[in-house]
Amino acid sequence: MPTSWKTYAISTGVLVLMAVPALSETIPMITKSTQSYYFQVMMAGARQAGKDLKIDVPELGPTSFSDIAGQIGILENAVTNKADAIVISPLDFNALGQPITEAATHVPVIGTDSGAETDAFTSMLSTDNRQGGRDAADALASAIQSEYGAPEGGVALLMLMAGQSTLDQRAAGFKEQLAAKYPKIKLVTERLGDGQVTTALNTMTDIITSNPNLRGVFGSDLVTGAGAGQAIAENGLQGKVKLVSFDTDENLVKMLQDGVVSALVVQDPYRMGYAGVKTALAAVRGERIERAIDTGVTIITKDNMSSQRSQSLLNPKID
Repeated sequence: MPTSWKTYAISTGVLVLMAVPALSETIPMITKSTQSYYFQVMMAGARQAGKDLKIDVPELGPTSFSDIAGQIGILENAVTNKADAIVISPLDFNALGQPITEAATHVPVIGTDSGAETDAFTSMLSTDNRQGGRDAADALASAIQSEYGAPEGGVALLMLMAGQSTLDQRAAGFKEQLAAKYPKIKLVTERLGDGQVTTALNTMTDIITSNPNLRGVFGSDLVTGAGAGQAIAENGLQGKVKLVSFDTDENLVKMLQDGVVSALVVQDPYRMGYAGVKTALAAVRGERIERAIDTGVTIITKDNMSSQRSQSLLNPKID
């Protein structure tokens, strides 16, 4: 394969000239955090798409969910470095709106996982998060009914942080479904975190202390699910306080096996990453693409976690 030269800007501000194989297009994948298991799975999908399509897919993103400015800088650098298209999971709905609008004046921008305050996305690939929240309410109500004989009692809602459209939509769907189908289940508290498992753990411990008759909790994301599960286990409440969490990792899978978690609402980040890159390439080449692509969710419980589909979602290949 012929060799070309590309200039890359790195975090120190130093420009490095590197010899790389000449591929037909360059489509960087910008995740919310390179340290997140969920986004590592998404990146694995993007990486495989790059191999299959024989294109260059730089793997980019901040290391922290709170580094919004860092993600904006990465996006701007991708445009400066002449990317053919960009795939991005916006960290903040409001803050990323204008930067994405500006980037889209130069290249096609494909959104994955979360939206932003802009209509400039060429295509958006994501879970129907509002429906996912409704599914979580159904799963939590079912777990409570199995334990207590009826879907009733107090429940809590934990969210990673404010400002992420995915989380807002999940919370909205969850509350809508409770109100529509389960009038005897009462949302007794709704709490925001800062993106840290320790904070979620401490918050859930406070909720348990303040609500001794609590029957369930919905963790709207991987971090709050893990923190809530740890608090439930430490207080010996597995089976008594039902936990439904969005997303999955090894820790949550073990909690599901141990009965700490009643159900996982599992997205398909691998598909998002793969299809995001494939859609971006189609946009670059002028092919027809869908403006919105729903990548779906699967409810996984202890009863169905051994199925082939569940295992493909619970144990994706990220190497």
